[in-house]
Amino acid sequence: MVCYTGSMPDPVKEARRRQLTRLDGAKPPTARAAMALAKSRAYQDAADAPATIRAYAADLANYGAWCERHGLEPMPATPEVVGAYLAAAGEGYALPTLRRRVAAIARACGVDGHPLDTKHPAIRETLRGIGRKHGAPARRSAALTTAEIRKLSRACGTSLAGTRDRALFLVGFAGALRRSELVGLDIEHISWTRGGMKLLIARSKTDAEGEGAEIAIPRGNAPETCPVMGLQQWLTAADIVSGPLFRKVNRGGAVEANRLVPDAVRQILLKRAAQAGLRGTLGEPVSPHGLRAGFVTTAYGNGVPDEEIMGHTRHRSLTTMRSYVRRAKLSRTSPAGKLGL
Repeated sequence: MVCYTGSMPDPVKEARRRQLTRLDGAKPPTARAAMALAKSRAYQDAADAPATIRAYAADLANYGAWCERHGLEPMPATPEVVGAYLAAAGEGYALPTLRRRVAAIARACGVDGHPLDTKHPAIRETLRGIGRKHGAPARRSAALTTAEIRKLSRACGTSLAGTRDRALFLVGFAGALRRSELVGLDIEHISWTRGGMKLLIARSKTDAEGEGAEIAIPRGNAPETCPVMGLQQWLTAADIVSGPLFRKVNRGGAVEANRLVPDAVRQILLKRAAQAGLRGTLGEPVSPHGLRAGFVTTAYGNGVPDEEIMGHTRHRSLTTMRSYVRRAKLSRTSPAGKLGL
């Protein structure tokens, strides 16, 4: 699942191997038992999202390499060694990155049967000190509201790739979708209705168990920004009748069978934003999450209640959802505007 560089063993896979061979080397008593053990191993390997596995693998490799350079044993990890590692890395990485690295190390330790106390002062206080000395404001995606979506839509043009990109932006914005949710959509996830369409979100960041969620997207008021019409135009132009919704259009102008990868959404958005003259800032760059942030910001500005916004965005935390709302309030109701300047 996750690995270090060099000759260091993969702690997670090693631990799982030991878990599955605790029969003192004896073979499973039956073929059915062997199949059950193999299925268990496969399910364990699928417990984390691919992006999480990649991030944890990189984090553990960095930690393992640092320990090797300094003659320290990486596993089983101790709070003192992890604290020293964080201190060494503290000035070069953002605090969320360091917290994720602690989570990666703790996960490997837990699977290996040696739980790491992440609340130990050597870890907790080191992170707090790094935050006080080197902390910087978190970067947030620029909220792409209806005005920006309209500019993006116009910048897409009428080509096959442009038709796809327009549908991608409109569905992403109207559905408040994450980029992984966007590229994960299949045509079988769409139900056309008299008023628009319904999307089945089969799996998402906050739905790792795959319970699924359904959201409704009505028709828009203007043809150029109607998500339903935009998607129908793309499906017709690309002749897609089953399988992945959003696919690569190659240099020859042909639509490929495989779905877009999540990072393709970022590349497409940056390209179209440049064409539309949309520029973010250092603190609020243009990114795919801006579609989701823009939905919340726009919905709040139009008076939509919190519970309706959360029902659509599927936020589990009111605090997280309101972080976008506070940004909308800041631009609309700042007390500085009431000073008579």
